[in-house]
Amino acid sequence: MVNHEFFRECVSLMEDNGIDSAYFDTKCIFEDFPDDKEKILSLVKRRSEGYPLQYLLGQWEFYGYPFRVNENVLIPRADTELIIENVIDIVRKNNMKSPVIADLCSGSGCIGITLKKQIPFAEVYAVEISEKAIEIIRENAVLNSADINILNADVLCPETAAKLPALDIIVCNPPYLTQQEMDTLQKEVTFEPSLALFGGADGLDFYRKVTSLWKNSLRKDGWLVYESGDGQHGDIENILGKNNFYNIILSRDLNNIIRNVTAQKPEEM
Repeated sequence: MVNHEFFRECVSLMEDNGIDSAYFDTKCIFEDFPDDKEKILSLVKRRSEGYPLQYLLGQWEFYGYPFRVNENVLIPRADTELIIENVIDIVRKNNMKSPVIADLCSGSGCIGITLKKQIPFAEVYAVEISEKAIEIIRENAVLNSADINILNADVLCPETAAKLPALDIIVCNPPYLTQQEMDTLQKEVTFEPSLALFGGADGLDFYRKVTSLWKNSLRKDGWLVYESGDGQHGDIENILGKNNFYNIILSRDLNNIIRNVTAQKPEEM
């Protein structure tokens, strides 16, 4: 068993390299590899270089469920759990018996799989363009015993939307970073897939294209739930309005940032 002195040395190594969460990160590594001093030191050194803790551990929690992660998928974040809360609320308030839900730009599958766990009677489709990410979604579906439909396809392609049945709810956490934000990423984020981060010059490319294309896949009175970047909600509201969505609802995350934009498709569109 590794000793307390070694633990303190590892914390100090991270702190000396500017890792603000040094104690927590060291604790996580020690918990996963309690008897392997060589492995621990290797991971601590890698973390000290700015490599994400979640990728080092190979697994991270989202909404209380475990998800495998690597450099091919975004790291699940607590802010994204707001999507789960909003969809559960929609299903409950509208008394949906067996909603058909599409998780677009699925990544690790954390949203779609969690929705299936929380709403077992839902029919869930996870759509993702990256073949390597699809492998992770499959692993996570097995890990969480979640029976979901997994589709390796481009969400911006009309043929993809045509493959799915009529949908009650679409959720999407798209790439939404601007070019300026991509040029100034924190070191940890540079290890995450740019395909899942970059949303065009103004960060809004996916909101424009997904809203326009996938509105035709929604049933009348169906719902579209987006995650958004800090300060993007006004532009996303305008995009939804131009596409005749109504009942637009803004939701704040734990940091009081508007993180979700939810809208409903009218009966006539």
